[in-house]
Amino acid sequence: MSRIAFIGLGVMGGPMAGHLRRANHDVVVFNRTTRRAQAWVDEHGGRLASSPAEAAADAEVVCACVGADDDVREVTTGPSGAFAAMAPGAVFVDHTTASAAVARECDALARERGLHFVDAPVSGGQAGAQRGQLSIMCGGDAAAFATVEPVLKVYGKTVARIGESGAGQLCKMVNQLC
Repeated sequence: MSRIAFIGLGVMGGPMAGHLRRANHDVVVFNRTTRRAQAWVDEHGGRLASSPAEAAADAEVVCACVGADDDVREVTTGPSGAFAAMAPGAVFVDHTTASAAVARECDALARERGLHFVDAPVSGGQAGAQRGQLSIMCGGDAAAFATVEPVLKVYGKTVARIGESGAGQLCKMVNQLC
């Protein structure tokens, strides 16, 4: 069992975090809309945090599935961002469909703090998230990927490291075009 924080409980993140709880992981959740996070905790168990930093405080792995680049920056390095609270060696996994540039930016900032960052956008839509059959395209350090791969396989049917930081986002971009 791993200690996992999950930030963003929308149509994708909610089911993904639910799979982690059903796999008996210790999950702490944060969502901008507290009502949604409380409903998730009522349904799945786990714990509710009042900020990304609080969610990340004791987590080995922090997953996020938020809206776009600015949201990724906010939950990682914003005033109550996860990076400030994460323990050295912890891994932040970003499932947001964001830019490769923000993935590289967050990776560099994570490394400065002794953390790891894996960009890991998903494909498969809401149905794939609900069934735990997402395709997850990852970019980042090979050792960090190896650490989080078992966690990602809880809700991912296909989980692959494409290359270094930003490669997951670039692969997702190509996937969107095809």
